[in-house]
Amino acid sequence: MKRKAVLMFSILFTIMLALSGCSSSSSGSSASAKNEIIYWNPFTGPDGENMKQIVNEYNKTNPKFKIKNVSIEADDMYKKIPTVVNSGKGIPDLTIVHAERIKQFVDNDLLTTYDDKLADYPEIKAENYVPAGWKIGEINGSRYSVPLDVHSFVMYYNKDLLEKYAPNALDDNVITFDEIKVAGELSKKDKIAGIGITWTRPIFLSIYNQLGGDITSDGETPTLNTPEAKKALELLKGLVDDKITNKDGEDPGQLFKSGKAIFFPEGIWMQNSLNEAKKLNWGLTSFPQISPDKIVNWTSSHQFVMFKDKNRSEEKTKGIMDFLDYVRENSLPWAKAGQNPAALATLEDPEYQNLPQSFLVKNPEMQNTLKIFDYKYNGFVAEEVDKLVGDAIYGKLDIDKGLKAAQKAVEDKIANNKK
Repeated sequence: MKRKAVLMFSILFTIMLALSGCSSSSSGSSASAKNEIIYWNPFTGPDGENMKQIVNEYNKTNPKFKIKNVSIEADDMYKKIPTVVNSGKGIPDLTIVHAERIKQFVDNDLLTTYDDKLADYPEIKAENYVPAGWKIGEINGSRYSVPLDVHSFVMYYNKDLLEKYAPNALDDNVITFDEIKVAGELSKKDKIAGIGITWTRPIFLSIYNQLGGDITSDGETPTLNTPEAKKALELLKGLVDDKITNKDGEDPGQLFKSGKAIFFPEGIWMQNSLNEAKKLNWGLTSFPQISPDKIVNWTSSHQFVMFKDKNRSEEKTKGIMDFLDYVRENSLPWAKAGQNPAALATLEDPEYQNLPQSFLVKNPEMQNTLKIFDYKYNGFVAEEVDKLVGDAIYGKLDIDKGLKAAQKAVEDKIANNKK
């Protein structure tokens, strides 16, 4: 009987220990979840690995609140955000959004400000960031975002073809459209395109701004149907008509990689793709200009924001700020993804200074060339510009009719949004 009693006691004791272990594990899991910052971002491509590296390195510093990296396709993320914020459930603690979205988020009362958090983080300030990235986060005297980067649409060039067809074009560090035309007239005889027509939106907007145009006149009213917009489209159509560009339907990226195009306007984030073409000897410079006297490089920016959440504790918010302060000083992995970090601390790193895209932020003069179109209805404009430009410059759509239709479409979308 004693043996049975001892055996029964041992079994019961073992079960109690197991239950105790389960309880302890569950409690630990819950505590771990509480001490976690849910971080949404749209980095689902190769650059996502660089962001994971930053997050992993930060978590190795053993912060009280570790970062949980959640990458979501941009379109899906932007659809989810209003739903989760309005429901009050599943709201991310920290989110990366494109700069152009911030004003509309503020208008819809979705964002929390950083105003009362910055006093404890004196280095998160204007002086420590690229101006184009910092300024966009301040609206009506409040700070709604902290910049991660400024990513620009510039121009790659084939060094060997440049030497052959336009050897002096970069003497002043600026390629003009006139120089592209001269080079393209020479190269087309050898079946080499002067310039590729790539992402038409930043191409059009960069030229439009060089001509003095902008997508809004007062922050509310869209301005697409203007003489400057028409002139920008006519410039591009002229390049197409003169056979300086790739043909409609041809892949400009493939042409450039195979040595069949001199110039290739694209984002600074495209470097890894070009590096895959082993025999391609490429350089990087500003987007082509109408005149070297005014340089415009279309730019956007990934920004850290906090969506409103009544359940987010002050302690967790402090954990978010600790992470942002860490990123400010540790953005080199992001630069290696082909981006320009917004934090100026990275500029001092010799490794960063050797990266091709660093020329854009090395001095205040180049920083001033970065143009972010921060109109709160930027999304509506982008949709219509994307429809308009390619068809207009390849002769499928009358330019005047196209601009008139685009203007009306944006106005209608704004009116519906206000309802």
